[in-house]
Amino acid sequence: MTEPVIELEDVSLTLGEGASSVHVLKDVSLSVARGQSTAIIGPSGSGKSTLLMVIAGLERIDSGAVRVDGTELNRLGEDAVAAFRGRTIGIVFQSFHLIPNMTALENVAVPLELAHHPDPFAAAEAELAAVGLSGRLTHYPGELSGGEQQRVAIARALAPAPAILIADEPTGNLDQATGRQIADLLFAKAEERGTSLVLVTHDPALAARCARQVAMRSGRIEPTAPAIKAATA
Repeated sequence: MTEPVIELEDVSLTLGEGASSVHVLKDVSLSVARGQSTAIIGPSGSGKSTLLMVIAGLERIDSGAVRVDGTELNRLGEDAVAAFRGRTIGIVFQSFHLIPNMTALENVAVPLELAHHPDPFAAAEAELAAVGLSGRLTHYPGELSGGEQQRVAIARALAPAPAILIADEPTGNLDQATGRQIADLLFAKAEERGTSLVLVTHDPALAARCARQVAMRSGRIEPTAPAIKAATA
């Protein structure tokens, strides 16, 4: 049997200190198969986004184990986690998180340069062409629409050929039509490249497109996620 690309065992995490501390994740166990698309769903404050940050190594857990692509992240130092993340995990945020004083081409080239790619700008140009932005290479984020900025963010996330793509409300800042286009792009690129896609969403239609839905509530994964079906015309 193929080893899961993501495996969490009894993961707990508390954020804040003293009276303001919040037990965000409570003994969370989760396994994600390689190449699978998974939606993390649940009410606001249930721990969904924090779970993504733990998978990406952006939050350090208090207890348990986090294994990603065969590597136990909680055993690595900060620098090693950052290097591993750069090679293995692409991240798409709701608010795009592009560098405002860099062009689209430069934004996509950044992770390739950090990974010592032999020709980061040629590779970045190819990635932008793959998401339909070959005519926007020299535009800055402020000169792009929200949908175009998210396309740049997707190109940047996919440029290092990660095993895993995680997306936190990737259509949350977009209108319905643009959001649908971005969702189409995410799923198409993940399938085309055999990338495992894990996304957090409040959108039932988007969650229904995933092979699996994982429901969270109050920092725990519910035993069985409710069935979600995409709306039909």
